[in-house]
Amino acid sequence: MRARRTFAALFLIASLGIAGCGASDTSSGAGAADDKAQSDRKPAAEAAGGSAADAKAPAKDPVSVLPTHIIRTAELNVEVKDAPKALADARAAVQSAGGHVAGESTERIDDTHVTSRVVLRVPQEKYDSVLAELAGSGKLLSRKADAEDVTGQVVDVESRIATQRASVARVRALMDRAAKLSDVVTLEGQLSSRQAQLESLLAQQASLKDRTTLATITLMLSERENKDPKKEDDDPGFLDALGGGWDALVATGRWIAVAVGAVAPFAAVFVLLYAVWRWVVRPRLAKHRVPGPAAATAPLTPYPAPGPDQD
Repeated sequence: MRARRTFAALFLIASLGIAGCGASDTSSGAGAADDKAQSDRKPAAEAAGGSAADAKAPAKDPVSVLPTHIIRTAELNVEVKDAPKALADARAAVQSAGGHVAGESTERIDDTHVTSRVVLRVPQEKYDSVLAELAGSGKLLSRKADAEDVTGQVVDVESRIATQRASVARVRALMDRAAKLSDVVTLEGQLSSRQAQLESLLAQQASLKDRTTLATITLMLSERENKDPKKEDDDPGFLDALGGGWDALVATGRWIAVAVGAVAPFAAVFVLLYAVWRWVVRPRLAKHRVPGPAAATAPLTPYPAPGPDQD
């Protein structure tokens, strides 16, 4: 009996120990599973948060970020009451916008109206406002605006400049290592040619930068032509008649003087010829025609008397 009880007690103790070990393993396994789940949940949450943040942040377009280079030009023809005043206002508007006057010419036509032509350079960001202000300075007769996108040309020139600079640097490095005089002469020719190309590209770049930074506006200002001048009184008076008669007399005297002046050389030649005829040629002719004294005193010969044979 005692042995059975002892065996039963040992069996009970062993069963309890096995159950406790199983429970501890289960709890440790559950804790490990929970830790793993939490560790897996953190990256998922971080990934979800990152995707949400990415969804909120605007997507960056690499093409739209690139700067654009546009050449803007415009031509305006405006009719104003006072061209000099409108020209001064246009200068002030451009200078206040940060631009300058590139060219100007003013002309008075037939003493009736004035026209002015001015070339203005304004910054691109002020182009629209200045153009609207100039167009509203008077009666707009014509307007022409152009915009040319030269972004590709600007990028191409910049790329060629970088390539040309690298080429110049390589040639200079070769010149530093050259030992023969013939090699140095050849490399100097190559260097001069490539530097000339580089300077040409830099000039193109400067021109593009100037035209894309400042817009060009050509403004034509003209006054209205006075087609209806003040009419004078059509009925002539005594003073008008007197003035007209005097003008006619002066004109007649002028024409007579012109005619006398034209005839005077011929009259002088005629007088000279008449004087030669009167005092030189005519006396000589008269002298040859007068008979001598013997012929003048010779008696007249009578007819012979008839003879006895003649009846």
